[in-house]
Amino acid sequence: MSNAGKTRPHTGQLEPSTLPLMAGMAPEVFMHAVEHAPVSISITDLQANILYVNRAFGSTTGYTSEEVLGKNESMLSNGTTPRLVYQAMWGRLAQQMPWSGVLVNRRKDNSLYLAELTVAPVINESGKTIYYLGMHRDCSTTHELEQRVNNQRQMIETVLNATPAAMVLIDHNNRIVLSNPSFRALASEIAPQQNLEQAITTLTNSLGDSFLELRRSGKAFSSREISFDLGGHSQHGYSCHGKSLQMEDEQAATFFAPPESRYDLLIINDITELRQRQQDSHMNALKALLAEEELLEGMRETFNGAIHRLQGPVNLIDAALRMLQRRLGAQAETDPVVLAMREAREAGLQALDSLNASIPQPPPEPKLPANINQLIREVITLATDRLLAQGIVIGWQPALHLPWVMGSESRLRSMLKQLIDNAIEAMSQRSISHRELYISTQVEKQVVRIAISDTGGGIPEELAFKVFEPFFSTKPPHKGCRGMGLPMVQEIVTEHAGTVFMDTSYRDGCRMIVELPFCATT
Repeated sequence: MSNAGKTRPHTGQLEPSTLPLMAGMAPEVFMHAVEHAPVSISITDLQANILYVNRAFGSTTGYTSEEVLGKNESMLSNGTTPRLVYQAMWGRLAQQMPWSGVLVNRRKDNSLYLAELTVAPVINESGKTIYYLGMHRDCSTTHELEQRVNNQRQMIETVLNATPAAMVLIDHNNRIVLSNPSFRALASEIAPQQNLEQAITTLTNSLGDSFLELRRSGKAFSSREISFDLGGHSQHGYSCHGKSLQMEDEQAATFFAPPESRYDLLIINDITELRQRQQDSHMNALKALLAEEELLEGMRETFNGAIHRLQGPVNLIDAALRMLQRRLGAQAETDPVVLAMREAREAGLQALDSLNASIPQPPPEPKLPANINQLIREVITLATDRLLAQGIVIGWQPALHLPWVMGSESRLRSMLKQLIDNAIEAMSQRSISHRELYISTQVEKQVVRIAISDTGGGIPEELAFKVFEPFFSTKPPHKGCRGMGLPMVQEIVTEHAGTVFMDTSYRDGCRMIVELPFCATT
C-alpha cells in the first residue's frame, strides 16, 4: 500500500502541500472548498484504505473522520452489491479511467442507503496513480421516487392495455399521443387498410358537435352514442366519452415558464351486444304484444263475422214480418205466424246486441309522437323469418328526416304489420317467381306518405275500393279468410285522420299507400 499522500493523524485532513495548486488560489481555499462540499468526498490509497473524508461524508454515513481513517472503504459495504459491480469498478480504475455506479451501502446505525458513486484515479506527473478520489451521495429517495414512477407507469400501462374500452389521447392536430390495443383494434375496423390518424378523423367526424365543443372550450362529454356500418352489413354501436387534459411542456428551455398544451382523451365503449340484447328484448316484448293484439283482433273478427251472418236472417225476418203485417191488416195482431215472427225478430235483435256488447275492445292508449320509420323497422324485423322462408327480397327506403306522427304506436304497428303480411301472402303463391317487397317513406305536403309495394298477383282495378269492405276478400274461400284485414287497416288510418288507398297505376303487383298527418311542431 502506498503512503505517498501524508496525513495528519486523526484529523482527516491532507497536508496542503499535497493538494494541487490552481492559478491564483491558495491551497487552503481549495481545502476549505472540498471540506464544505455538499457531496461526500473520500480519498483512499491504492488498496482503498481511507486517507481523507470531508464533513458531508460523516453526514451521509454517520461515521466521524476518526472512525474511518485508516479503515478500508469496504466497511461501508452491505454485502449485497454483486461482485461483478466491484470487478467492473476495479477494471476501470486499473485502466486509469473513472467509474460511476450505484452501490448498496450501510451506515453506522446499520440502515441501508443507495450510494451514487463516482471513483476517479489521481495521477501524478509521472503518470502513476497515487490516490483514488471517491465522491458519492445518497440517492435512495431519488431511486424510490423513480421506482414508484416506473411502477405506476407499468400499472397504468397494464390497466390501459387490458381494458376492453378503446382509449386514445390526441393533440390539437389530431396526432395520436397515446393509444391502447383496444383502440388500435377499433381503428382497423372503422378505417381498414388506413393509418390510425384516418381512424381518428372518422371518429371525430362522427362525434360531430360534441367533439368540436371539446376541442374549442375543453367541455367534456359522456355517453355520446355513435354507430358504424362494418363488414358483413353489421352495424356496431359505441358509447363515447371525451375529456380535455392540460399538460406542461417537458423541454429544458421552458423550465421556468412551461407553456401548457391541451390534449383530448377519448374513451370508446363497444355497446353493440348491449344494444342487441335490448333490441332482442324489445322485439320479444313486441312479439308477445302483437300476439295478444292478433288474438284480440281474431276474436273481434269472429264476433263481427257472427254478427254479419246473423244480421242477414234477422233482416229477412223483419222484412217478411212487415210484408205479412201489411197483408193481414188488423188480423196481424192475433195471427200466430206474425206473433212467432215477432218473437224470432226480438230474439235475433237481442242476440245481435249481446254479440255487439261482447266484442273485445282494444285498451285505450294515449296518442304520442310516433316514429314511423322505427315502427316499420320493427315490423320488418318481426317478419324476417317469413321473408326468408318465402325468398322475398326487401327494399327499404326510409326518408332521412321524417316528422313524428301523433298516434297510438301499437295501433300503427298493427296497421303496418297487416299491410306487410298481406304483401308477403300475395307473393307466396307458387306462380310468383319474382318476389320483391318495396317499402318507402317520404314527406309530401302535410302528410307522411308510406308506400308498400309487392310483386304479387295484384288486385283488379275495379276492386280498388271494394277490398276495404268488411268480409270481402280476393283470396279463395278455402284459405279461411274473413276479409277483415284491410278494413282494420282503414279503421286505424281513419282513427289517425289519414287515408289509405290502392295505387291503381301500379302494374307490377299491388301498391298500398297510407298518408298520415304529422305533428305540426316537428
